[in-house]
Amino acid sequence: MSTVSDIQAAPPQAVIDHFSRLLSMETDCWDVSFAMEQGGQDFVLLHVVGSAEVFARRHIPGAIHLRHGDITPERLSPWPMETLFVVYCAGPHCNGADRAALALARLGRPVKIMLGGMTGWEDEGFAFAGSGAAA
Repeated sequence: MSTVSDIQAAPPQAVIDHFSRLLSMETDCWDVSFAMEQGGQDFVLLHVVGSAEVFARRHIPGAIHLRHGDITPERLSPWPMETLFVVYCAGPHCNGADRAALALARLGRPVKIMLGGMTGWEDEGFAFAGSGAAA
């Protein structure tokens, strides 16, 4: 017996339930990019950290800059309540996306975090927008 198998694997339904819950709260860079490229973007992509100047230099194409601390009912009023927001921050070392997701959920808004943020986007080799956009 190995350390891999010394604890029995969960039953299939428990695995289905676990990963279904997990994927209801997160997405990844590839899925976001693919949806945008295929014209199937059914979400608003929010860049939730940094200054306007930093955002202008480099961000994910199509993203809107709305810092997590600036998420208010008034700032969200242009979008219907059922709008899905996908939030991202600098990367795994940053909790801005977590803070934004919490703020959006507290306002009753559907939200998913894009895992990896800017770091993940760059790791996938996807292009950036902005004045200093080179990956």
